[in-house]
Amino acid sequence: METNRETLLLAFPLLVLFALTEACVLIFIKKQSYDWRESLASLGVAIGGHLLRFATVGLVGSFAYSAWQYRLFTLPSGHVAYWPLLFILEELLYYGFHRLSHTCRWFWATHAVHHSPTKFYLSGAYRLGWTGAITGSFIFFTPLFLIGFHPKDVFLVIGINLLYQYWLHTELIGRLPIFDWLFNSPANHRVHHATDAQYLDKNFGGILMLFDHCFGTYQAEDEKNPIQNYGVLPAIHSYNPIKIALHEWLRIAAELKNSHGIKARFFILFGVMVN
Repeated sequence: METNRETLLLAFPLLVLFALTEACVLIFIKKQSYDWRESLASLGVAIGGHLLRFATVGLVGSFAYSAWQYRLFTLPSGHVAYWPLLFILEELLYYGFHRLSHTCRWFWATHAVHHSPTKFYLSGAYRLGWTGAITGSFIFFTPLFLIGFHPKDVFLVIGINLLYQYWLHTELIGRLPIFDWLFNSPANHRVHHATDAQYLDKNFGGILMLFDHCFGTYQAEDEKNPIQNYGVLPAIHSYNPIKIALHEWLRIAAELKNSHGIKARFFILFGVMVN
């Protein structure tokens, strides 16, 4: 997802340092193996994504400010309700966008990149898709601009949402029972990334689990049925950042080539996926 470019660029070196710290803890304290190839692949995808966001940030920004010109109101950022309302509405729109990204193949082609790691490491947090500007993910937040929230404030909240989710990508932190119920947490996000049948397509919230409870998509991590697998179906089996970033698009292209008729091709691109 396109978000506050400066925030991500400033935070990125620190995120890599935290990922390296996690690796050291797993290797030297937990005495576990660590898949460096997977982590380096995530780093390669992240670097490529940052370079592409430089090329598309103008498009996203222009769209946001153009939409804001047609706002219904001009909401004062100094009002006591401004930031809480922006936070809740952004969380609702993020939930909807995130859930659709798991059901509509057009958006899944970008989001699948983030789900491709088979190991649940912090480095996977910055393995993000390259084609969000092409698929139009930023359009989902248009209502915020039209209501009257300033684009820079919207991008700030989206950036905070994304940065918050970084710490969720680890197995070092166990369940946090009371916290887990309301907030997104490592346990909740492990469920989200799992490919086990009972965990598929659950926990779409960014910071809160509020809308997952409201719409019936919340699933707690079950200690009696621990997660066995992470990744995407079918698995990619590659550490090449370019192949990882484009794997679903390549599958779509192959299916389009072998399909016939506008209707069939439309459903390949925009059809609802059923797991």
